[in-house]
Amino acid sequence: METALAEFTDRVAGLPSPGPRQLRVYRSLGRGELSEGRSLDALQAAFRLGARIAWRRYARVARRRGLAAEQLVTLAEAVFAHIDEVAAASVQGYVDARTDRAGALGRARQRLHDLLLAGADPAELAAAARLADWPLPAQVAAVSLDPRPAAAPRPPGPSGPSGPSGPPPARLPDRVLAGLDVPQPHLLLPDPATALADPQLAAALHGRGAVIGPAVPPALAAQSLRWARLVRAALPEPPQRPVDCRERYADLLLLTDPALVRLIAERRLAPLAPLTPKQRERLAATLLAWLQTGRGTAPEVAARLGIHPQTARQRLHRVHRLFGPALASPDTRLELEIALRATAPSPSAPGAAPTPAWTT
Repeated sequence: METALAEFTDRVAGLPSPGPRQLRVYRSLGRGELSEGRSLDALQAAFRLGARIAWRRYARVARRRGLAAEQLVTLAEAVFAHIDEVAAASVQGYVDARTDRAGALGRARQRLHDLLLAGADPAELAAAARLADWPLPAQVAAVSLDPRPAAAPRPPGPSGPSGPSGPPPARLPDRVLAGLDVPQPHLLLPDPATALADPQLAAALHGRGAVIGPAVPPALAAQSLRWARLVRAALPEPPQRPVDCRERYADLLLLTDPALVRLIAERRLAPLAPLTPKQRERLAATLLAWLQTGRGTAPEVAARLGIHPQTARQRLHRVHRLFGPALASPDTRLELEIALRATAPSPSAPGAAPTPAWTT
């Protein structure tokens, strides 16, 4: 208060307005309000109240001294100009403090993001999460995004105006950690079941070719991202709606080791090698349908393939002649299904392993 009164006296005396050094006091008041978790409303109200009380006292003194109306107007202008400067300085201090906090929080969350993908130990993760004001969840899930769309979802922060191509992309929920300025953009979702139910996140993911990795403990976040990227890379084109890896675990298993799948295919599908490509395709589809129907009957296989039962019966006879007693082994049937799913992808499979030697 003494500082404000002294500065007002200088203003009335015609001295220069307070410089940055004097205004530092009011900026500190604004910073203090933010640090206490309050808005500026109470401080601004106090400034206004102080200005009214001061003006009443100045006015009483001015009347006793017989000041003219013009002088009273000049005095009133000085009072309210001074309080405007004080209020503006406190607002600037509040905004500066909020910017500093956002920058520090952003840096802390970037470090946490990096530690999660580096597989840091739990104690280090917990300490980084506290600094980032990010309660460490029981599970996280990574989301792999297609890098091609020009508009990426925005991490939390001030909203910008719409660009020439339309409104800005949807913002991400506050707790989502983002790695967008990298060749393979991605997100890390805390508590995936809750995060994926958020309409704000759904809007941000739409049209981004998103593939959602499995939910894993925080220490395995890098694995979730690796699996999501495997599935996304195998898709023929970026999906408009997010693809959930939980619905593609079998396909993901095939994608994790394509070299091993190739060896299995070369060994188990060797009986098809002497056939023409068309024959191989038909018999491979028939064998896969037979396995997926639990060694079903000809009508069941026919229904799955959309062919006549007699055609299915003829193909099944040929399959049994080619593969013989090996089809009686559960292990062989499992390896056959792995090989067939990888080399003859169905609509449920995101892609195929490298073409094995038997198809050449």
